[in-house]
Amino acid sequence: MPRRLNDGEPGRFTATALLLIGLISCFIVYAVFSTILRPQDRRLVDSAVRFTEGSRDHDALEDGGGGCCRGIDNLELWGPAVKWGTDFKFNSSDGCCKACKVMCSGNDGPCLCDSWVFCGNKDACGSKFGECWLKKQKDVLVPDRQGDGEKVMWTSGLIFGQGQGIVGFETEHGVIHVKLHPECAPHSVYYILSLLTLRHCAGCQFHRAENRGSYWDSEGNHVKNAPFGPPYAMIQGILHAEGNMFTPIPTEHCPTISRGSVAWVGSGPEFFISLANHHEWKQSYTVFGSVLPEDMDVVETIAGLPTRADVWNSVNVSVLEKPVSLTVWRMKTGQEQEETGS
Repeated sequence: MPRRLNDGEPGRFTATALLLIGLISCFIVYAVFSTILRPQDRRLVDSAVRFTEGSRDHDALEDGGGGCCRGIDNLELWGPAVKWGTDFKFNSSDGCCKACKVMCSGNDGPCLCDSWVFCGNKDACGSKFGECWLKKQKDVLVPDRQGDGEKVMWTSGLIFGQGQGIVGFETEHGVIHVKLHPECAPHSVYYILSLLTLRHCAGCQFHRAENRGSYWDSEGNHVKNAPFGPPYAMIQGILHAEGNMFTPIPTEHCPTISRGSVAWVGSGPEFFISLANHHEWKQSYTVFGSVLPEDMDVVETIAGLPTRADVWNSVNVSVLEKPVSLTVWRMKTGQEQEETGS
């Protein structure tokens, strides 16, 4: 006999309803336990994921759509190969780097490739010319080196995935988490990673503080017709442990300075963190990292500390009455937190 659309069979409807109730119950239990068992620092990992996605879009715009993909000459990284270079070749290190980035761009797990090694010197490489070895480090913040120096014919680089490559600048006013950019500033990042291996960072500090004044808004945008300082909307310091030799860092990727940019002054070890978007500074500074957005409050706090006036090379500056010491440490990824239970 004919049926109306709402005259379904009672037995079939009941079974379907019970199945749906069971699925919903399982989902609720999973959500509750996931929240309870989530590590405390997961907030930073989630933020880093969102920030990394935005940074990739920004880098693509700055570099004409391709993004950065740089390495260090005369350096050979070691580690298990996920792609053998004997049958995987490119004409440039850029191609090799991008091949690794493709394997580290997903949202569904850790990077399959976090380092690459390329042989690009025809005379030195011989039959190995063009070889691209894609590798997976045991610890990407402590990469395994096979060798470096002029006799090494390889070029190598690192790739940090979502939630990876984040270091903390710890101060008495809070921790400033910085996402490092090895694809854009590999020499700079290797230097920062070297600081992680030291027992101390005596001498590392912030010593200059310039707030935004009334010239930039809270998002770092310049107020129309306002001057560009002083104050200059930045805090400046030094990243160099006393008693250790410092080798000047070569100029690397110099994008337009934006709020949260972490960059060298010249060739280092003096550096600064910007509180504003400084288009007026052109592309003059190597940017090696970016502060996670929620930690800009700590930067703002330091910028608001008591200062005294000084003059550096005919420029009026504000120097902190009491320098703020900092230490550099690594932030565990979500996977590392789960493995260690902390």
